[in-house]
Amino acid sequence: MGSIVSLVRTRRSEEEIKESIGKALDLIDFEMQSPIRTVAIKVNLCYYWDAFTGQTTDPLLVAAIIDYFRERCGSNIDIKVAESDATAMRTKYAFVMLGYDKLAKEKKIELFNLSTDVSDEKEVQVNRRTIRLKVPMSLLRSDLFINIPKLKTHSLTYITCALKNIFGCMASQRKILYHPFLNETIVGVNKILRPHLTIVDGLVALGRFPVKLELIMASVDPFSIDWIASQILGYNPSKIEFLKVASKEKLGDSDGILTRGESVNTFRKLFPRQNFVYSKLLSKTRKLLLTSYERIVGDLVPAEYKVE
Repeated sequence: MGSIVSLVRTRRSEEEIKESIGKALDLIDFEMQSPIRTVAIKVNLCYYWDAFTGQTTDPLLVAAIIDYFRERCGSNIDIKVAESDATAMRTKYAFVMLGYDKLAKEKKIELFNLSTDVSDEKEVQVNRRTIRLKVPMSLLRSDLFINIPKLKTHSLTYITCALKNIFGCMASQRKILYHPFLNETIVGVNKILRPHLTIVDGLVALGRFPVKLELIMASVDPFSIDWIASQILGYNPSKIEFLKVASKEKLGDSDGILTRGESVNTFRKLFPRQNFVYSKLLSKTRKLLLTSYERIVGDLVPAEYKVE
């Protein structure tokens, strides 16, 4: 059976966001397992784009989440904000460029690169395919593992939210190597890494262009989050390939998913649906220009532009 997904409107101030987080968690009847000593927060830092582009998790939301859980679990809990290196992104630079170093100093928390963590190579079977994954051990050992994805579209998977953000937990830097079987890999990673809670950053969402949605979503089930997120983004979730694979692999169940709070339609009407015919033509042009740039200066091209 599916889980409860809450949808709550908020405004971009730390205090109001913290209140909205409390409301969102109350709506899903969230209860913490005690005692909570360690908290791992997986953000979504996609290359070096600022949160106002709709690409990356807003540090203001993360700050509010830190304050919320410190008030309830105690000020001495060990909190790590985590991300891993990607094909065209180094976490240590993203933390600085996107304001997370400032957040760490203000909130006295640790910024953690999952690619430097002690990892365990695990095998998982998805769609009769054996996939080997390097899994950071810190996430498996945390008392509270919180997933904070962005609400946005994606040229390969159509939507990217809760399940895809867990794909980004893998310690492997060159995640582009998994793109030929991306849907199966997304499901495989989520079979191993199970966040206790997902809180979606929909303050600014990204479709055809960034849009100020002022939305926070929450659930204990990433599959249920993505099922509802697909509808907000204008897609039939039963047609999203990685959700189909997840259903087949018994990772999630669309039956019985319940929403509380704001209406899905409220946000679906505001979201600028992506035109992927236009998007793919634009991506090819960008790829040509960026590949030329890469050859000239030796910098890295974002991974999504390297995939046909």
